[in-house]
Amino acid sequence: MTAPGQFGVKGVQAERHWPPLTLEEAGRVLGRFALASAPDTLLWHGQRPFSATALVKLADGTVLFLKRHDPRLRDYAALIEEHAFMAHLTAQGLPVQVPVKDRAGRSVTEENRWIYEVFRPLSGLDLYRDVQSWEPFFCVEQARTAGRALARLHLASKEYEAPARPNDRLLLSSFQAITQPDLEAGLAQWGKSQPGLNALFQSPSWEPDLKVLLPFHDRLKPLLPDIEPLWGHGDWHPSNQFWTSRDPTAEICGIFDFGMSDRTCAAYDLAVAIERTAITWLAPDYTVAWDQLTALLAGYQFIRPLSPTERKLVVAFLPLVHVEFALSEVSYYRTLVHDEASATGAYSGYLLGHAHWFTGSEGQALLNWLEATLEQTASCP
Repeated sequence: MTAPGQFGVKGVQAERHWPPLTLEEAGRVLGRFALASAPDTLLWHGQRPFSATALVKLADGTVLFLKRHDPRLRDYAALIEEHAFMAHLTAQGLPVQVPVKDRAGRSVTEENRWIYEVFRPLSGLDLYRDVQSWEPFFCVEQARTAGRALARLHLASKEYEAPARPNDRLLLSSFQAITQPDLEAGLAQWGKSQPGLNALFQSPSWEPDLKVLLPFHDRLKPLLPDIEPLWGHGDWHPSNQFWTSRDPTAEICGIFDFGMSDRTCAAYDLAVAIERTAITWLAPDYTVAWDQLTALLAGYQFIRPLSPTERKLVVAFLPLVHVEFALSEVSYYRTLVHDEASATGAYSGYLLGHAHWFTGSEGQALLNWLEATLEQTASCP
């Protein structure tokens, strides 16, 4: 089958950065697993960037989800970090599907210099499969459900003590730099391990560009000593969830894609969820999905009420949660896939565009509203 276009920084694009998976390739990879039959058909190719994915039907009708990574982005060690966290959440009763192990007992398979994961399909419906990450929920009810599910994930990860992932991992929802007392020094130190960012930080435009972030960091700085570390999902939006039905009252019956997970904190991970679901960043004019945002927060706090400090942290983190990921996207697009247009979009439109929006009247209104609403929803169903 023909692979569709890829989701890019500005919407769907015809160019795919990674070649689509082939049936022959699936046969070679899945031949390492103890399966009853061989691959017969590719049913679907995923459109999400950063990897190649497909649903593979075997001759006996079994369907598997196959995912291929470039080891410069996700190597064996990186995937094992994710799998360990996923296994912990599964043991805590969350609907997280851990990868299938090959005949050698490994959850990561290496073939022809690529890295692969294999999963059995989650139960339920992939309702948001064709929706980009920065889009709102379909309805208020599903936003509330997602808030509750994220709170349960944070409760389940409370005892998970693995250290933060290394700084040289690309495309993580990390806060290694923004939680340093000096933002410029923190970014410079963190950026040394991200390919190509040293040159960016030494450019004449970097210091003036950085100024838009400094007032937000000044608001965060006094709260830094009170952060309680916690592993989070790192990419909480509805297209990373499976749902029990198409009905507005559907429940989340599957959680996946932990590629951006890291040891941050609950307030940061909730701010990521807000940033990726409540503001229409891909529309010509940014708008806020107020009703859905209210429901997301109410659902979260019904299960896991935020402490007074955490409420302040959510507000302080929101204009900053994208900083390291956006800069890491610049590194990824510029050095791994050599897509300068996307690198420029990640820097100008994502890193700076989002930050400038938060300095304007609409962004400031959201931050003020969020501060008030978090107090009101602290114990509401």
